[in-house]
Amino acid sequence: MEQSTDLVSANLAEMSHALSVASPELIEEFLYSLFTASEADEIAKRWALVKEIAGGKPQREIAKALGLSLCKITRGSRELKKEGSSFRRMLALAGFTVPENFGRRIPSAHPHSVRRTGPKLRPAEESRTAVLQA
Repeated sequence: MEQSTDLVSANLAEMSHALSVASPELIEEFLYSLFTASEADEIAKRWALVKEIAGGKPQREIAKALGLSLCKITRGSRELKKEGSSFRRMLALAGFTVPENFGRRIPSAHPHSVRRTGPKLRPAEESRTAVLQA
């Protein structure tokens, strides 16, 4: 099925405007009417995963609890980390707080977390090393 960017864009913009002036009750009723039961389940789980990620829950725990793939969890995390994230803004509108340092890497004190760098091998040494390791 071919996706029409103009069709998608125009209709999402139109629905967004209508949703912005509708009551929460009407929006919920509309969403249940718009989505099949499995689509509603999928959308609800995606929203739940974003809340869990923002709350600091480990991705593997979220995947297990919600029955989602780590790919979906990682995608949600990546979207939440983006500057100006719509996920972050929607969470704020829903009354959730995302920590300021969310998504920033904090150096680990674990000794094995430091990446070891050694001398760069020349091509001949690389091939010998590969043969010895095989």
